[in-house]
Amino acid sequence: MNRAAAEEWIRTHAEPIGAIELAHERPWATVMRVPLADGVAWFKSCGPVQAFEPRLTSGLFSRWTDRVAEVLAHDEERAWLLLADAGTPVGAFGNPPEAWLAALPLYAELQRGEVALTQDHLTHGVPDLRISTLPARYQELLQRPLPLDTEEISRLHRFATRFPELCDELATHDVPETIQHDDLHLANLYAQGERLRVLDWGDSSISHPFASLVVTFRFLEETNKLTPTDPWFARLRDVYLEPWGPGLADAFALAIRVGTFAHAFAWGRQRDHLPEEARAEFDAGFAIILRRAVAQTLDAKGLASYLRSR
Repeated sequence: MNRAAAEEWIRTHAEPIGAIELAHERPWATVMRVPLADGVAWFKSCGPVQAFEPRLTSGLFSRWTDRVAEVLAHDEERAWLLLADAGTPVGAFGNPPEAWLAALPLYAELQRGEVALTQDHLTHGVPDLRISTLPARYQELLQRPLPLDTEEISRLHRFATRFPELCDELATHDVPETIQHDDLHLANLYAQGERLRVLDWGDSSISHPFASLVVTFRFLEETNKLTPTDPWFARLRDVYLEPWGPGLADAFALAIRVGTFAHAFAWGRQRDHLPEEARAEFDAGFAIILRRAVAQTLDAKGLASYLRSR
């Protein structure tokens, strides 16, 4: 990113009252803080792996102004995005499940509304993780050098014939594929007064919508220490499913199982765009994602044994 050009572009769309500061720089995006008279704005320069994000975010804001970040400007060609401040991430409040109880139905409504634009999103670079693509991506995963032990890799290989069957079964539920955030956690849901907004759509894909909650549930387990049988999970599932219609609990469970693998495939795509020196750090997180996928290959008894061994 050309910093001088970026700052010039920012000043054509906002009036900073002080220095524009680097907030963080990652291989996939650079973020800068822009001080304004009435608060702050945020500039994001997306790397090639997330170059679709500015257009996607701007489009979502034009259609869903009450539940995504306000877009002040975007440049599709340069993959630049300027956002108004959206408040405070719910992680600052301890990731309360009550926040997700309010946010998930709104998010589901957005997903349903975006179904009609699925092909448009794909045409403009949103990654394709539709169910029909997943068996081939599973095979691609098996060809990768994975940060797992030998037995875990063997489990993935043994599951290779079962995974396409699960995909076929999921497809029979006839839930339309649409935008799937794939990073829906406590750092990407913001509160501003009573308003909740979903930010950072750079990990999104077109996929099974219910797989969105793979990440949400993971962080409720890890951050809030909720056990898998905690009533909150069923409660959040039900409010999320309400906009989709009745009788979808089985489809949801299957989508979470299949979606845990799809999430690993998405991480593999991110890894492909990293410089070699960044991959070791990335693989520490990738291993967590992969082990959650390995756990989905097991029955209840095998899962309990596997979790005790970690």
